[in-house]
Amino acid sequence: MSNPDGLLVDIAAMVESEHSNQMPLTVVVPGAVITGRLAPESLWHERVAEVLAASEHLKPFAALFTAPVTAGGEAGGTAGGEDVAPPAAPPTHLHLHVARILQGSYGLPHTGGMYRIAIADVSSWTVGDLSYSDQ
Repeated sequence: MSNPDGLLVDIAAMVESEHSNQMPLTVVVPGAVITGRLAPESLWHERVAEVLAASEHLKPFAALFTAPVTAGGEAGGTAGGEDVAPPAAPPTHLHLHVARILQGSYGLPHTGGMYRIAIADVSSWTVGDLSYSDQ
């Protein structure tokens, strides 16, 4: 989508603000249909860091996912002597966990994966997990 769907951006923002990972979502992006649970970016980063840290060969990359995540860049300023948080920038990416790429009647990987998807790349979406068969 050259103009990201405002409703999808609002759903992603709500997941971020509620820190919930229970929203099932299926998206269509160029070349793939991906289904999983939408997660807050910080939770997604934490889980990816855990997976990388458990790998002897990939362990150094875990540090990239444990750095603080900032939405919009700069820290909050002050107004009247009180700390004020900067306005949250709208999400630009979806963070799916326990996610699978649907191909025919199969979901890949079998155990679910971690996907980061640019909202601008989503051509269509639906709330819920699409069914597939592992047999």
